[in-house]
Amino acid sequence: MTNREAAIRVVRTLQGKGHEALLAGGCVRDMLLRRRAKDYDVATDARPGDVTRLFRRTLKVGAKFGVVIVLMGAGQVEVATFRSDSGYADGRHPGAVEFTNAAEDAARRDFTINGMFYDPVKREVLDYVGGRADLKKRVVRTIGRAEDRFAEDHLRMMRAVRFSTQLGFGIERATWAAIRGNAAGISRISAERIAMELELILTSPNRAAGALMMIESGLASSIFDGFGGREADVGVCVLGRLPKRVDFALALAGFFAGFETESAARKCRVLKLSRNLTRHTGFLLSNRGKLLRYDMSLAELKTVLAEPYFEDLYDLEKAIQRAGGRGRGVLVPLMKLRKRINALGDVELRPKPLLNGHDLMRLGAVAGPGLGQLAEELYVAQLEGAVQTAGQARLWAREWLEKHRAIDK
Repeated sequence: MTNREAAIRVVRTLQGKGHEALLAGGCVRDMLLRRRAKDYDVATDARPGDVTRLFRRTLKVGAKFGVVIVLMGAGQVEVATFRSDSGYADGRHPGAVEFTNAAEDAARRDFTINGMFYDPVKREVLDYVGGRADLKKRVVRTIGRAEDRFAEDHLRMMRAVRFSTQLGFGIERATWAAIRGNAAGISRISAERIAMELELILTSPNRAAGALMMIESGLASSIFDGFGGREADVGVCVLGRLPKRVDFALALAGFFAGFETESAARKCRVLKLSRNLTRHTGFLLSNRGKLLRYDMSLAELKTVLAEPYFEDLYDLEKAIQRAGGRGRGVLVPLMKLRKRINALGDVELRPKPLLNGHDLMRLGAVAGPGLGQLAEELYVAQLEGAVQTAGQARLWAREWLEKHRAIDK
Protein backbone atom coordinates (compact mmCIF):
# COMPACT_ATOMS: atom_id res chain seq x y z
CA MET A 1 0.00 0.00 0.00
CA THR A 2 1.13 3.58 -0.61
CA ASN A 3 2.02 6.01 2.17
CA ARG A 4 -1.25 7.82 1.56
CA GLU A 5 -3.31 4.63 1.75
CA ALA A 6 -1.57 3.62 4.98
CA ALA A 7 -2.24 7.02 6.57
CA ILE A 8 -5.90 6.94 5.57
CA ARG A 9 -6.23 3.45 7.03
CA VAL A 10 -4.83 4.77 10.33
CA VAL A 11 -7.30 7.69 10.23
CA ARG A 12 -10.24 5.35 9.61
CA THR A 13 -9.20 3.04 12.45
CA LEU A 14 -8.87 5.93 14.92
CA GLN A 15 -12.17 7.50 13.83
CA GLY A 16 -13.83 4.10 14.07
CA LYS A 17 -12.91 4.04 17.76
CA GLY A 18 -14.43 7.46 18.38
CA HIS A 19 -11.29 9.58 18.05
CA GLU A 20 -10.77 12.67 15.94
CA ALA A 21 -8.07 11.88 13.40
CA LEU A 22 -6.85 13.97 10.46
CA LEU A 23 -4.08 14.17 7.91
CA ALA A 24 -1.81 17.02 8.93
CA GLY A 25 0.88 19.38 7.74
CA GLY A 26 2.79 19.21 4.50
CA CYS A 27 0.71 16.50 2.88
CA VAL A 28 -2.39 18.72 3.13
CA ARG A 29 -0.45 21.64 1.62
CA ASP A 30 0.80 19.47 -1.23
CA MET A 31 -2.66 18.01 -1.87
CA LEU A 32 -4.12 21.51 -2.25
CA LEU A 33 -1.24 22.46 -4.56
CA ARG A 34 -1.74 19.24 -6.55
CA ARG A 35 1.82 18.17 -5.72
CA ARG A 36 2.90 14.66 -4.81
CA ALA A 37 3.47 14.47 -1.06
CA LYS A 38 6.48 12.57 0.30
CA ASP A 39 5.06 11.81 3.77
CA TYR A 40 1.55 11.55 5.17
CA ASP A 41 1.28 12.34 8.87
CA VAL A 42 -1.73 11.90 11.13
CA ALA A 43 -2.81 14.16 14.00
CA THR A 44 -5.36 12.92 16.53
CA ASP A 45 -6.91 13.50 19.93
CA ALA A 46 -5.98 9.90 20.83
CA ARG A 47 -3.22 9.69 23.43
CA PRO A 48 -0.06 7.69 22.69
CA GLY A 49 -1.29 4.83 24.86
CA ASP A 50 -4.54 4.67 22.85
CA VAL A 51 -2.56 4.51 19.61
CA THR A 52 -0.30 1.70 20.77
CA ARG A 53 -3.32 -0.31 21.96
CA LEU A 54 -5.18 0.11 18.65
CA PHE A 55 -2.29 -0.87 16.38
CA ARG A 56 -0.32 -4.07 16.69
CA ARG A 57 3.01 -2.77 15.39
CA THR A 58 4.20 0.58 16.74
CA LEU A 59 7.38 2.42 17.70
CA LYS A 60 7.33 4.80 20.67
CA VAL A 61 10.00 7.10 19.25
CA GLY A 62 8.54 10.32 20.64
CA ALA A 63 5.80 9.25 23.02
CA LYS A 64 6.56 12.02 25.54
CA PHE A 65 5.84 14.52 22.75
CA GLY A 66 2.75 12.55 21.75
CA VAL A 67 4.35 10.92 18.70
CA VAL A 68 4.02 7.23 17.83
CA ILE A 69 5.09 5.53 14.60
CA VAL A 70 2.52 3.04 13.32
CA LEU A 71 4.04 0.32 11.12
CA MET A 72 1.67 -0.48 8.29
CA GLY A 73 2.84 -3.11 5.81
CA ALA A 74 6.28 -2.08 4.57
CA GLY A 75 5.63 1.56 5.41
CA GLN A 76 5.17 3.67 8.50
CA VAL A 77 2.89 6.50 9.54
CA GLU A 78 3.72 9.15 12.13
CA VAL A 79 0.76 9.65 14.47
CA ALA A 80 0.91 12.70 16.76
CA THR A 81 -1.50 13.65 19.51
CA PHE A 82 -2.84 17.22 19.25
CA ARG A 83 -0.60 19.31 21.49
CA SER A 84 0.59 22.75 22.48
CA ASP A 85 4.29 23.40 23.20
CA SER A 86 6.02 25.76 25.60
CA GLY A 87 9.37 26.49 27.24
CA TYR A 88 11.73 26.45 24.24
CA ALA A 89 14.93 26.93 26.23
CA ASP A 90 17.40 25.80 23.55
CA GLY A 91 15.88 27.46 20.50
CA ARG A 92 14.86 24.10 19.06
CA HIS A 93 12.97 21.74 21.42
CA PRO A 94 9.93 22.44 23.64
CA GLY A 95 10.46 22.05 27.36
CA ALA A 96 6.84 21.15 28.04
CA VAL A 97 4.03 19.56 26.03
CA GLU A 98 0.32 19.65 26.80
CA PHE A 99 -2.20 17.53 24.90
CA THR A 100 -5.00 19.62 23.47
CA ASN A 101 -7.30 20.01 20.44
CA ALA A 102 -6.86 20.51 16.69
CA ALA A 103 -7.17 24.31 16.75
CA GLU A 104 -4.48 24.72 19.43
CA ASP A 105 -2.30 22.15 17.70
CA ALA A 106 -2.47 24.19 14.48
CA ALA A 107 -1.51 27.34 16.40
CA ARG A 108 1.82 25.85 17.56
CA ARG A 109 2.96 24.89 14.03
CA ASP A 110 5.45 26.91 11.98
CA PHE A 111 3.79 28.34 8.83
CA THR A 112 0.19 28.82 7.81
CA ILE A 113 0.59 26.69 4.70
CA ASN A 114 1.74 23.80 6.94
CA GLY A 115 -0.91 24.28 9.63
CA MET A 116 -3.96 22.81 7.90
CA PHE A 117 -5.69 19.47 8.46
CA TYR A 118 -7.66 17.23 6.12
CA ASP A 119 -10.32 14.65 6.95
CA PRO A 120 -10.05 12.02 4.17
CA VAL A 121 -13.28 10.36 5.29
CA LYS A 122 -15.41 13.52 5.12
CA ARG A 123 -13.13 15.00 2.44
CA GLU A 124 -12.97 18.24 4.39
CA VAL A 125 -10.12 20.72 4.95
CA LEU A 126 -9.86 22.20 8.45
CA ASP A 127 -7.99 25.51 8.37
CA TYR A 128 -7.65 27.40 11.66
CA VAL A 129 -4.69 29.57 10.58
CA GLY A 130 -5.45 31.01 7.13
CA GLY A 131 -3.32 28.53 5.23
CA ARG A 132 -5.61 28.28 2.19
CA ALA A 133 -5.56 32.04 1.72
CA ASP A 134 -1.74 32.09 1.84
CA LEU A 135 -1.57 29.24 -0.65
CA LYS A 136 -3.59 31.37 -3.06
CA LYS A 137 -1.32 34.35 -2.37
CA ARG A 138 1.71 32.07 -2.79
CA VAL A 139 3.30 33.34 0.39
CA VAL A 140 5.17 31.79 3.34
CA ARG A 141 3.92 33.33 6.61
CA THR A 142 4.47 32.26 10.21
CA ILE A 143 1.52 31.27 12.34
CA GLY A 144 1.26 34.07 14.88
CA ARG A 145 4.07 36.52 15.56
CA ALA A 146 7.16 35.69 13.52
CA GLU A 147 9.58 36.75 16.26
CA ASP A 148 7.96 34.26 18.65
CA ARG A 149 7.97 31.38 16.15
CA PHE A 150 11.67 31.84 15.37
CA ALA A 151 12.59 32.29 19.02
CA GLU A 152 10.98 28.90 19.72
CA ASP A 153 12.85 27.17 16.92
CA HIS A 154 15.66 28.94 15.08
CA LEU A 155 15.69 26.31 12.34
CA ARG A 156 12.32 27.64 11.16
CA MET A 157 14.19 30.53 9.53
CA MET A 158 15.91 28.14 7.15
CA ARG A 159 12.67 26.22 6.68
CA ALA A 160 11.00 29.44 5.53
CA VAL A 161 13.71 29.88 2.91
CA ARG A 162 13.42 26.22 1.94
CA PHE A 163 9.65 26.34 1.42
CA SER A 164 9.95 29.60 -0.50
CA THR A 165 12.61 28.00 -2.70
CA GLN A 166 10.82 24.70 -3.31
CA LEU A 167 7.36 26.18 -3.86
CA GLY A 168 8.38 29.38 -5.62
CA PHE A 169 6.50 31.41 -2.98
CA GLY A 170 7.45 34.79 -1.58
CA ILE A 171 8.11 35.27 2.13
CA GLU A 172 5.63 37.56 3.86
CA ARG A 173 7.11 40.93 4.88
CA ALA A 174 6.99 40.55 8.68
CA THR A 175 8.26 36.96 8.43
CA TRP A 176 11.18 38.10 6.25
CA ALA A 177 12.00 40.99 8.60
CA ALA A 178 12.06 38.58 11.55
CA ILE A 179 14.43 36.23 9.70
CA ARG A 180 16.81 39.10 8.97
CA GLY A 181 16.60 40.32 12.54
CA ASN A 182 17.25 36.92 14.09
CA ALA A 183 19.56 35.26 11.56
CA ALA A 184 22.43 35.04 14.05
CA GLY A 185 20.37 32.55 16.08
CA ILE A 186 20.81 29.88 13.40
CA SER A 187 24.31 29.24 14.77
CA ARG A 188 22.68 27.61 17.82
CA ILE A 189 21.24 24.84 15.65
CA SER A 190 23.16 21.58 15.17
CA ALA A 191 25.35 21.29 12.07
CA GLU A 192 23.47 18.19 10.94
CA ARG A 193 20.08 19.94 10.90
CA ILE A 194 21.51 22.98 9.11
CA ALA A 195 23.10 20.71 6.49
CA MET A 196 19.79 18.91 5.92
CA GLU A 197 17.92 22.16 5.25
CA LEU A 198 20.75 23.57 3.13
CA GLU A 199 20.74 20.42 0.99
CA LEU A 200 17.00 20.80 0.32
CA ILE A 201 17.52 24.45 -0.65
CA LEU A 202 20.54 23.94 -2.90
CA THR A 203 19.29 20.81 -4.69
CA SER A 204 16.00 22.49 -5.62
CA PRO A 205 15.75 23.60 -9.27
CA ASN A 206 15.10 27.09 -7.83
CA ARG A 207 18.39 26.93 -5.89
CA ALA A 208 19.76 30.28 -7.07
CA ALA A 209 16.79 32.11 -5.55
CA GLY A 210 17.19 30.11 -2.34
CA ALA A 211 20.90 30.90 -2.13
CA LEU A 212 20.20 34.59 -2.66
CA MET A 213 17.68 34.54 0.20
CA MET A 214 20.22 32.79 2.42
CA ILE A 215 22.71 35.58 1.67
CA GLU A 216 20.36 38.57 1.87
CA SER A 217 18.77 37.35 5.11
CA GLY A 218 22.15 37.01 6.83
CA LEU A 219 21.66 33.28 7.40
CA ALA A 220 24.58 32.34 5.12
CA SER A 221 27.06 34.62 6.90
CA SER A 222 25.80 33.42 10.30
CA ILE A 223 26.52 29.81 9.29
CA PHE A 224 29.67 30.42 7.23
CA ASP A 225 31.86 33.16 8.66
CA GLY A 226 32.66 35.78 6.02
CA PHE A 227 30.23 34.46 3.40
CA GLY A 228 29.23 37.44 1.29
CA GLY A 229 30.39 40.03 -1.21
CA ARG A 230 31.49 39.30 -4.75
CA GLU A 231 32.39 35.69 -3.92
CA ALA A 232 28.85 35.00 -2.76
CA ASP A 233 27.42 36.68 -5.88
CA VAL A 234 29.51 34.35 -8.05
CA GLY A 235 28.03 31.37 -6.21
CA VAL A 236 24.47 32.50 -6.92
CA CYS A 237 25.27 32.94 -10.62
CA VAL A 238 26.89 29.51 -10.85
CA LEU A 239 23.99 27.81 -9.05
CA GLY A 240 21.60 29.32 -11.58
CA ARG A 241 23.48 27.67 -14.43
CA LEU A 242 23.80 24.14 -13.07
CA PRO A 243 21.58 21.36 -14.49
CA LYS A 244 18.08 21.08 -13.05
CA ARG A 245 18.88 17.91 -11.10
CA VAL A 246 22.06 17.96 -9.01
CA ASP A 247 23.41 16.18 -5.95
CA PHE A 248 24.33 18.07 -2.78
CA ALA A 249 28.09 17.97 -3.43
CA LEU A 250 27.77 19.64 -6.84
CA ALA A 251 25.32 22.22 -5.49
CA LEU A 252 27.58 23.00 -2.53
CA ALA A 253 30.57 23.38 -4.85
CA GLY A 254 28.52 25.80 -6.94
CA PHE A 255 27.54 27.75 -3.82
CA PHE A 256 31.24 28.17 -2.94
CA ALA A 257 32.47 28.59 -6.52
CA GLY A 258 33.54 32.18 -5.88
CA PHE A 259 35.83 31.26 -2.98
CA GLU A 260 39.36 29.87 -2.94
CA THR A 261 39.40 26.13 -2.27
CA GLU A 262 40.99 26.38 1.19
CA SER A 263 38.59 29.11 2.27
CA ALA A 264 35.61 27.07 1.07
CA ALA A 265 36.89 23.96 2.85
CA ARG A 266 37.22 25.85 6.15
CA LYS A 267 33.70 27.22 5.85
CA CYS A 268 32.21 23.83 4.99
CA ARG A 269 33.70 22.24 8.11
CA VAL A 270 30.95 23.78 10.23
CA LEU A 271 28.45 21.48 8.47
CA LYS A 272 30.25 18.35 9.71
CA LEU A 273 29.68 16.63 6.38
CA SER A 274 30.41 12.95 5.83
CA ARG A 275 33.86 11.94 4.65
CA ASN A 276 32.54 11.00 1.19
CA LEU A 277 30.66 14.28 0.77
CA THR A 278 33.70 16.27 1.92
CA ARG A 279 35.93 14.40 -0.55
CA HIS A 280 33.42 14.88 -3.37
CA THR A 281 33.01 18.62 -2.80
CA GLY A 282 36.75 19.09 -2.30
CA PHE A 283 37.53 17.33 -5.59
CA LEU A 284 35.16 19.61 -7.50
CA LEU A 285 36.52 22.81 -5.99
CA SER A 286 40.20 21.89 -6.19
CA ASN A 287 39.97 20.86 -9.85
CA ARG A 288 38.23 23.97 -11.14
CA GLY A 289 39.84 25.10 -14.39
CA LYS A 290 41.46 21.73 -15.11
CA LEU A 291 39.01 20.76 -17.83
CA LEU A 292 39.69 23.97 -19.75
CA ARG A 293 43.01 22.41 -20.76
CA TYR A 294 41.41 20.36 -23.50
CA ASP A 295 44.88 19.45 -24.86
CA MET A 296 46.05 17.81 -21.61
CA SER A 297 48.06 14.63 -21.99
CA LEU A 298 46.22 11.40 -22.69
CA ALA A 299 47.35 9.99 -19.35
CA GLU A 300 46.01 13.00 -17.47
CA LEU A 301 42.74 12.85 -19.40
CA LYS A 302 42.27 9.17 -18.59
CA THR A 303 43.07 9.82 -14.93
CA VAL A 304 40.51 12.58 -14.52
CA LEU A 305 37.93 10.64 -16.55
CA ALA A 306 38.32 7.68 -14.21
CA GLU A 307 37.29 9.82 -11.23
CA PRO A 308 33.73 9.00 -10.08
CA TYR A 309 32.98 12.74 -9.88
CA PHE A 310 34.08 13.63 -13.42
CA GLU A 311 30.61 14.46 -14.79
CA ASP A 312 29.92 16.70 -11.79
CA LEU A 313 33.22 18.49 -12.42
CA TYR A 314 32.27 18.97 -16.07
CA ASP A 315 28.86 20.40 -15.12
CA LEU A 316 30.44 22.69 -12.53
CA GLU A 317 33.03 24.01 -14.98
CA LYS A 318 30.35 24.61 -17.60
CA ALA A 319 28.26 26.55 -15.08
CA ILE A 320 31.27 28.60 -13.97
CA GLN A 321 32.09 29.54 -17.55
CA ARG A 322 28.50 30.45 -18.34
CA ALA A 323 28.28 32.53 -15.16
CA GLY A 324 31.25 34.54 -16.42
CA GLY A 325 28.94 35.95 -19.09
CA ARG A 326 31.50 36.16 -21.88
CA GLY A 327 29.44 34.57 -24.64
CA ARG A 328 29.20 31.09 -26.17
CA GLY A 329 32.91 31.01 -26.94
CA VAL A 330 33.77 30.30 -23.31
CA LEU A 331 32.45 26.75 -23.74
CA VAL A 332 34.72 25.96 -26.70
CA PRO A 333 37.48 24.35 -24.56
CA LEU A 334 34.92 22.11 -22.86
CA MET A 335 33.37 21.18 -26.20
CA LYS A 336 36.80 20.23 -27.56
CA LEU A 337 37.50 18.17 -24.46
CA ARG A 338 34.19 16.34 -24.82
CA LYS A 339 35.08 15.60 -28.44
CA ARG A 340 38.36 14.02 -27.30
CA ILE A 341 36.52 11.99 -24.71
CA ASN A 342 34.00 10.70 -27.25
CA ALA A 343 36.84 9.70 -29.56
CA LEU A 344 38.30 7.45 -26.84
CA GLY A 345 35.31 5.14 -27.13
CA ASP A 346 35.28 2.28 -24.62
CA VAL A 347 38.97 2.42 -23.76
CA GLU A 348 39.82 1.17 -20.25
CA LEU A 349 40.51 4.25 -18.15
CA ARG A 350 42.15 2.64 -15.15
CA PRO A 351 43.88 -0.57 -16.32
CA LYS A 352 45.89 -2.78 -14.00
CA PRO A 353 49.60 -1.78 -14.02
CA LEU A 354 51.61 -4.02 -16.34
CA LEU A 355 54.31 -4.39 -13.65
CA ASN A 356 53.97 -4.19 -9.87
CA GLY A 357 56.53 -3.13 -7.27
CA HIS A 358 58.00 -6.63 -6.89
CA ASP A 359 58.45 -6.89 -10.66
CA LEU A 360 60.32 -3.58 -10.70
CA MET A 361 62.56 -4.60 -7.78
CA ARG A 362 63.49 -7.78 -9.66
CA LEU A 363 64.65 -5.52 -12.47
CA GLY A 364 66.98 -3.70 -10.07
CA ALA A 365 64.80 -0.96 -8.54
CA VAL A 366 65.43 -0.28 -4.84
CA ALA A 367 62.60 0.18 -2.33
CA GLY A 368 62.02 3.86 -1.55
CA PRO A 369 60.97 7.08 -3.25
CA GLY A 370 62.73 6.10 -6.48
CA LEU A 371 60.63 2.97 -6.78
CA GLY A 372 57.46 5.03 -6.37
CA GLN A 373 58.58 7.50 -9.02
CA LEU A 374 59.42 4.69 -11.45
CA ALA A 375 56.06 2.99 -10.92
CA GLU A 376 54.20 6.27 -11.41
CA GLU A 377 56.03 7.24 -14.60
CA LEU A 378 55.68 3.74 -16.02
CA TYR A 379 51.93 3.83 -15.40
CA VAL A 380 51.69 7.19 -17.14
CA ALA A 381 53.48 5.67 -20.13
CA GLN A 382 50.99 2.80 -20.04
CA LEU A 383 48.03 5.21 -19.99
CA GLU A 384 49.57 7.15 -22.88
CA GLY A 385 49.78 3.94 -24.90
CA ALA A 386 53.59 4.12 -25.20
CA VAL A 387 53.83 0.84 -23.27
CA GLN A 388 51.26 -1.86 -24.06
CA THR A 389 52.70 -5.22 -22.96
CA ALA A 390 54.62 -6.55 -19.95
CA GLY A 391 57.67 -7.07 -22.17
CA GLN A 392 57.59 -3.45 -23.33
CA ALA A 393 57.14 -2.37 -19.71
CA ARG A 394 60.24 -4.29 -18.58
CA LEU A 395 62.31 -2.74 -21.38
CA TRP A 396 60.98 0.74 -20.49
CA ALA A 397 61.79 0.19 -16.79
CA ARG A 398 65.36 -1.02 -17.53
CA GLU A 399 66.01 2.07 -19.64
CA TRP A 400 64.58 4.28 -16.88
CA LEU A 401 66.84 2.64 -14.29
CA GLU A 402 69.93 2.97 -16.51
CA LYS A 403 69.21 6.66 -17.13
CA HIS A 404 68.74 7.43 -13.44
CA ARG A 405 71.86 5.47 -12.43
CA ALA A 406 73.83 7.60 -14.86
CA ILE A 407 72.33 10.77 -13.38
CA ASP A 408 73.14 9.62 -9.84
CA LYS A 409 76.78 9.05 -10.80
